[in-house]
Amino acid sequence: MPYPPLATLYAMSFLRQAGFEVKLFDTMFCDSPSAIEPEIDLFKPDVLVSYDDGFNYLTKMCLTNMREACFHMQRYAHSKGCKVITSSSDSSDHFEMYLAEGADAIAIGEGEQTVLELCEAFKDKRTLEDISGIAFLKSSSAIKTAPRSVLRNLDDLPEPAWDLLDIHPYQEMWLKIMDIFRSIL
Repeated sequence: MPYPPLATLYAMSFLRQAGFEVKLFDTMFCDSPSAIEPEIDLFKPDVLVSYDDGFNYLTKMCLTNMREACFHMQRYAHSKGCKVITSSSDSSDHFEMYLAEGADAIAIGEGEQTVLELCEAFKDKRTLEDISGIAFLKSSSAIKTAPRSVLRNLDDLPEPAWDLLDIHPYQEMWLKIMDIFRSIL
């Protein structure tokens, strides 16, 4: 730990390949969910995608804090006119809560194709009913669409968008951890 957000970088690469402008806000080293606010104000995204990089027991143990941080970011982005897509194991399990806290759509399961279809639908002002693997609100009721098929050929995904990531904070942390282990041994 910490690990760069690999799944997020795959999703961003997938969006970029389809012609969307993307910007990464990496929350790994943030002290507060409000750290994203100046970035939203400066970049003015049409869509904010909160993409959890995968299930692990640490995120489940810290779930209340992580959930509340996501809610804060969703609400802020929504207040700035952004459409909000959330993709995580927790939002898949509790999509009603995330929708109530400002998400416009929840990507359930693998998110790359789902997030792309949602972004295209928002851009073209289309309805969401025909997109597989999502939950969204319609007339104040949560709707869950049919499950999306699992991606069978991972080679269909473009290379992760590593160029969007500042790797230096990760390198610094890894070096500190290595020094700690050296002092113990």
